[in-house]
Amino acid sequence: MHYYVGPAAIVLLSLFLLPAGSVAQLNQQKPENIENVGVTEHLGEQIPLDLTFASAEGDSVTLKELFEDDKPVLLNPVYYECPQLCSMIKEAIFQGVKDLQWSPGTDYNIITFSFDHEEGQELAAENKQRFLNKLDRKGAENGWHFLSGNKKNIQKLTGAVGFDYNRLENGQYAHGAAIMFLSPDGTITRYLYGLKFDEFNMRNALYEAADGEIGGTAEQVLLYCYQYDADSNSYAPVAWRIMKLGGFATMIILGIFLGFMWLRYRYSTNEKQIKEPNGRA
Repeated sequence: MHYYVGPAAIVLLSLFLLPAGSVAQLNQQKPENIENVGVTEHLGEQIPLDLTFASAEGDSVTLKELFEDDKPVLLNPVYYECPQLCSMIKEAIFQGVKDLQWSPGTDYNIITFSFDHEEGQELAAENKQRFLNKLDRKGAENGWHFLSGNKKNIQKLTGAVGFDYNRLENGQYAHGAAIMFLSPDGTITRYLYGLKFDEFNMRNALYEAADGEIGGTAEQVLLYCYQYDADSNSYAPVAWRIMKLGGFATMIILGIFLGFMWLRYRYSTNEKQIKEPNGRA
């Protein structure tokens, strides 16, 4: 009797043949320089609204001024020149905002701020123009704020929301992927994590924030902008790893599909041979 090993079986078998070092590497302890990187939820706490930042237009503005219109706020810590995760987070926020019927400036506000004190108003203005042009929604320019600030005020704000990050030797940052929702008086009501903020979750988070209702602690599936590379003894960007996993998943699905089609073909061929042993109708 002959057995056929189809593409699906080969792909699945390969999962068990991955080098043991690949698994062991995941369990290695993180070096000290990112040991404290992550998010500690401060639900129910109020951020300091007296902190001063620079707007994308170059004006000095306090956070309190951005909360005066009695709207909930989506807070988005990034650094503008981040080559990987921050850009993906901003794109994820954009997609979520685009899908919402609520509009920034009309129903809620967004505060995107850089936690890199060396980034200035020019980068904030460049980011604001790019995303507002893509959104193309009336009044959004009054509700999506892009800020930069000094080190002291940035640390006070990131500390208030529990967003911890570290600057690495190459000048880039190790940090997590998270956004926060705040009530009109600056109280933290909800955290969302990851690289996809769907319309349902964002809408519910904004409803909670508008009412001042404190949401529950979210399960943190926290993506980090940098991941330790044991081969080079350093941290390297992980966005390419995310894309690599997506390609691997596609390969698995394709293998299963091809295996199913082959089995279907073999079955139909065997049925035909049984009915027509001599190849005649």
